[in-house]
Amino acid sequence: MAHSLSAKKRVKQNAKGRSTNRARKSQIKTQTKKLEDIISEGNIAEAEKQYKLTAQKLDKTAATSTMHKKTAARKKSRLAKKLNALKAKKSTKTKTKD
Repeated sequence: MAHSLSAKKRVKQNAKGRSTNRARKSQIKTQTKKLEDIISEGNIAEAEKQYKLTAQKLDKTAATSTMHKKTAARKKSRLAKKLNALKAKKSTKTKTKD
């Protein structure tokens, strides 16, 4: 247990920061899962909308010290890759129908 006042204050600050970081990471995970579910359903319009929101959330989290910028960029890249694969799959289906 901390003895000095400054150490006690740091304990409080660390707890507050930790809860904030956990909340942000949890929101990102939830939003990412939503996006992946929409992609698996095959709804391109909704997936694009959700991707934009997820990318925005990742950028905001990377702007703080919760997540590194390159980690956020990597996550966005992987999600974009899945979205583009869905678009390519849908476009080839429409071309083969014609």
